[in-house]
Amino acid sequence: MSSDTDDIDDIDDINGARSYDPEAEHAFPDEKLNEILPVIENDVEISTYLKAQNVNAVARKGYNDHGPKHIEIVRNRALRLYDLLKAGDVEFNGAADQQLDEADESVIIALAATIHDIGHIVHRDSHAYYSIPLAADLLDRFLPQFYDTDEVVRMKAEVLHAILCHHTEEDPLTTEAGVIRVSDALDMERGRSRIPYEKGGRGINTLSSQAISSVSLKPGEGVPVLVEIEMVNAAGVYQVDNLLKAKLHNSKLENEIRIVAVNTKSDDDQLVERIEL
Repeated sequence: MSSDTDDIDDIDDINGARSYDPEAEHAFPDEKLNEILPVIENDVEISTYLKAQNVNAVARKGYNDHGPKHIEIVRNRALRLYDLLKAGDVEFNGAADQQLDEADESVIIALAATIHDIGHIVHRDSHAYYSIPLAADLLDRFLPQFYDTDEVVRMKAEVLHAILCHHTEEDPLTTEAGVIRVSDALDMERGRSRIPYEKGGRGINTLSSQAISSVSLKPGEGVPVLVEIEMVNAAGVYQVDNLLKAKLHNSKLENEIRIVAVNTKSDDDQLVERIEL
């Protein structure tokens, strides 16, 4: 018989993430990201936050995964989304407005994606607001390894803005923040809800996630990004039409992303065959 702690440890293995290859050719300057990303991934404090934030979310509240695997997927998809948007000549204003370098755009995205959910260690409810002071303290320690004082303050401002705006109550004012908001909803495959489902959870978030088999990001026709979603029954509509659509709304990316969801078992389930946003 497994404990809640065992369940949380198991989450590291429940679903695969879209890989991000630092050696690949990208549409953005990636030298600074390639320098900083391994340090983010190996930071003990950050790693501990990512494990601890799943205690309230999964073990106590029975929600879908919000731990290390969720963060890995969100960060990889955020960087993939950023790459496709840059290749499509979409302008990013967060770093630019702060007189930071173009290379700092992807660092803002990687940092915000990594620590956007740490407020869960306080409570699931209103976690985006609890994330802000916790992330601020963490950034005060982390950023001076790579930036001078003026740049630390400006980077901190943009990362915190992106963290806060992953929550649908706050609208992004930067393209970087919009990437975080949308990417958070792109982790929707069935593996994310395995533990609550196996423990008897049958809420709409759990059932709808169980219906999603795959998510892929590709260059689009007429738009920079095509998000393709495969679902095996109509319950997946909730993930697409409610959660992802809500995150895309007012993200500053509505006109840059096309979403197509296909029910691959439509012969057995005639409620929905295809959704386009």
